Amino acid sequence: MELEVIGSCETIRANNVICLARTYRKHAEELGNPVPEKPVVFLKPNSSLMTDGMEIGIPPGSGEVHHEVELAVVIKKGGRRIPVERALEYVMGYAVILDITARDIQSELKSKGLPWTYAKGWDTFGPISKVMPMERIPDPNDLNIKLTVNGEVRQDSNTSFMMYSIPEIISFISGFMTLQRGDVIATGTPEGVGPLVAGDRTFAEIEGVGTLENSVVQG
Repeated sequence: MELEVIGSCETIRANNVICLARTYRKHAEELGNPVPEKPVVFLKPNSSLMTDGMEIGIPPGSGEVHHEVELAVVIKKGGRRIPVERALEYVMGYAVILDITARDIQSELKSKGLPWTYAKGWDTFGPISKVMPMERIPDPNDLNIKLTVNGEVRQDSNTSFMMYSIPEIISFISGFMTLQRGDVIATGTPEGVGPLVAGDRTFAEIEGVGTLENSVVQG
């Protein structure tokens, strides 16, 4: 999938989708999860990505699909073992992303100690906005982040509540896997996650970064 960069004729092909879990303390607490000592990382397939305006499909066999609004970091060049102080040199820009999750499936997998891919990796489970160039976002760790469903506010927070800064996240990930151009880092969601049903309309917004609107259908 090609990601459009705002204010440019340039696009960037999405590569790995690298996701963080439990980066907001209150979100970990609302799901009854322990607050981790270091970032929890998992992957979504890039085939789960889709653009603004497309439909989120509820998969067969799941009765509880949740929204999770997140700030995405899009990487512009490859790097390994990137120091914190140089991490922003590797950022092309930021986007709004939803990490859609089949929560009932995830809960079952977690209870058995199994990976989460089957709960996170369905087609349409990664709506993402256009990319806002990083130069236009002075501080990615101080942005209002919000999601409504059918006009009702579900998630309303600020990226300052993340337990790790964007440079720390980039440095940590690049310490064990080489980041590549087009990698998308979904930095975790604040509290307020909740269910989606067919017919719902989601509207996500991150201050200065952009908006993302999608409808929900039975897949």
